[in-house]
Amino acid sequence: MTQHPQNINLIPPVDAGGHYADFVLVWQSGETFVIDFAAIASPPLPSEDPDGSSVQAQVVSRVRIPPSQVFEIMKALETELSKWERRTGNEPRELRGGGQPEA
Repeated sequence: MTQHPQNINLIPPVDAGGHYADFVLVWQSGETFVIDFAAIASPPLPSEDPDGSSVQAQVVSRVRIPPSQVFEIMKALETELSKWERRTGNEPRELRGGGQPEA
């Protein structure tokens, strides 16, 4: 019989508080998906982009995952979002057809 540790601290104390992120960038290479969590570093600036502005941001955490985990993460996010919606009676503003999430 395999014994499992009773008390596991997987998060180093310096990271226990987490990192705030305003948005997420997702990209992939042939063998891995990369999720960059970023925090806005300054207000939007005028840009040459067709969208009209660009945002200065800093990646606060980069997570690399194998493609096989993408579906599991998506299912977990859907489950937790559904729980949040039932508990709060809210849904993210983007799903209601409006701009930024409410502060």
